[in-house]
Amino acid sequence: MNTLLEEKQRLFDYPAYRDMPGKYQIQNRRFLGNKFKLLDFIADIVHERCDDVKTFVDIFSGTGVVGQRFNSIKTKVISNDILQSNYLPLKAFLGTTKADWDRITQIIDDLNSLNPSRDNYFSKHFGDRYFTLTNARKIGLIRQKIRDMDIDDDSRTVLLTSLIYAVDKVANTVGHYDAFRKKIDMVQPIKLLIPDIDFEANVNNEVYCEDANMLIRKIKSDVLYIDPPYNSRQYCDAYHLLENLATWEKPPVFGVAKKMDRSHLKSKYCLISATQAFKDLIANAKCKHILVSYNNTRETKDCRSNSRIKDPEIISILKNRGSVEVYERDYRAFTTGKSDTDSHTERVFYCEVRN
Repeated sequence: MNTLLEEKQRLFDYPAYRDMPGKYQIQNRRFLGNKFKLLDFIADIVHERCDDVKTFVDIFSGTGVVGQRFNSIKTKVISNDILQSNYLPLKAFLGTTKADWDRITQIIDDLNSLNPSRDNYFSKHFGDRYFTLTNARKIGLIRQKIRDMDIDDDSRTVLLTSLIYAVDKVANTVGHYDAFRKKIDMVQPIKLLIPDIDFEANVNNEVYCEDANMLIRKIKSDVLYIDPPYNSRQYCDAYHLLENLATWEKPPVFGVAKKMDRSHLKSKYCLISATQAFKDLIANAKCKHILVSYNNTRETKDCRSNSRIKDPEIISILKNRGSVEVYERDYRAFTTGKSDTDSHTERVFYCEVRN
């Protein structure tokens, strides 16, 4: 067995709290582009091409499952995502080095026992739409109580992460919040659980909530993993509700989907500027190895699903930094039904950076 995998297995079996019932793991979340099913594919490339990985950067982390795969005492993981609704789980799972589990467990039990009967900001806007009215009232009350609690930052981050994951389980959607189902069929009561966090592996990690092209100028790594948005569908549009819940600034919302102003969260990688943004990112990367995940949906009936950066552009930009190889695997991706995914593949462009 690979020594990195042996180390991770030892860490996974170590902490006593892992035997606690009612816990959840980092991958237990519905998210567009989630790489959980492709972790072996990515890890095989890293183990084959990248020796002595001491620092691994996942600069468009999303759920954080890729960084988690390489997280160990021996490997420092740097995670980043511009959305607070992703940053908080990243901070909880990959940045937390201690927690008062007795207190957190008691708080979660107290929050789960709440039974509100009055409306609040969250239920007024999202009840009987994305959630049952009962769940929406409870979500809003839980979020306000977490904000008002006199607790340390790590505990608050853990509690907010538990809320985000619990909300995902009872949302009346197909996995994102661009729209909700007309008929509410997700009627199970919301329930917060305990996150499964590997404290010892997190001691050297860093977690950021920044523009990737700005952050790249400040960090160094052995391996830089890049999984940017692929098309014009903005993640802040798909997950506006969770972002609203995470920031809890209670902004005005509008339209049928009840979206807030998201102009400050728009990604350059979803616009015509994507190629130039990618070129800038690669040019400023200080690393030994670069891995770029980029979907190939090929034939699409909806132009919004078409890739913003074409393969020749990716390869040309990477070749400015070193030799390039392309690894490919068939993959059935999430689709709204408007794309032909019969020939869909997941590709990883690997670049060994010249000194």
